Amino acid sequence: MLFDPPKTIQTTVFARLPEELKNAGPDSGWVAKQPLGTPTGSLLEGPSFDREGNLWCVDIQNGRIFKVTGDGVFHVVAQYDGWPNGLKFHRDGRAFIADYKNGIMLLDPVNGKVTPFLLDAKGARFKGVNDLFFASNGDLYFTDQGLTGLHDPTGRLFRLSAQGALTCLLDNIPSPNGLVMNRDESLLYVAVTRGNCVWRVPFVRDGGIAKVGIHIQLSGGGGPDGLALDEEGGLVVAHVGIGSVWTFNSLGEPVHRIKSCMGTHTTNVAYGWPDRTTLYITESSSATILKAQLAVAGKLMYSHT
Repeated sequence: MLFDPPKTIQTTVFARLPEELKNAGPDSGWVAKQPLGTPTGSLLEGPSFDREGNLWCVDIQNGRIFKVTGDGVFHVVAQYDGWPNGLKFHRDGRAFIADYKNGIMLLDPVNGKVTPFLLDAKGARFKGVNDLFFASNGDLYFTDQGLTGLHDPTGRLFRLSAQGALTCLLDNIPSPNGLVMNRDESLLYVAVTRGNCVWRVPFVRDGGIAKVGIHIQLSGGGGPDGLALDEEGGLVVAHVGIGSVWTFNSLGEPVHRIKSCMGTHTTNVAYGWPDRTTLYITESSSATILKAQLAVAGKLMYSHT
């Protein structure tokens, strides 16, 4: 189905990773597992704001966690033996990391110490966790992507309840990536990168799921990566390989195309805090963080309550 062309919004550069911090080579353990053409040196992902309004992000290839100050300067808070892929803050101030190499990790933002939190699913190692999201009740949802795709549609979606119960909700996803809940938390949106689409995962009364479907179908590039939600229930989708971030209204109709002023590897998005009308975007091929001004604010996330 065709829609009216979305309006274009331009971006500007907010921060650039210094060249001396782009250390990973083509022999990096993470790079060696990825398709040819994947950026090397660094790969920025997981932008997230803490309760004080500071922007954090990860560098998966170098095992680093950065805090980016308002003047666009990167500060290394942690570097450890891992491949951090996503980062979100709990309301108690702790930072949770989706680590492709290890599992779910904890970061102490004060001293930079990274410790294990959840390394397996009932004794079986994860394929490679990718991103995570907190519900308002404290439940943690995360994707287990690994190297899955249309050739191997066995990526998984997990829920870890606030009481510690781990449930695999889906195990048939061809490359699950970013995820976010809708406004009333009746369903999850999950970016399915290799399927080039966003799935809608509805909940039923007993906490299970039913009638999973496609909410948005994209084309071109490498597929959707990070997701965010605005106050009107609209979805923001970072589209890797096409150098754009799309906004859709609550019905799934395209509204804006936010164009990268740098490269095409637009991986992840986060609304700035506290005004939440500025969108921050990691563009990994140039190791930059871009920003764009939007008219609708991002939904207030669990991390700030």
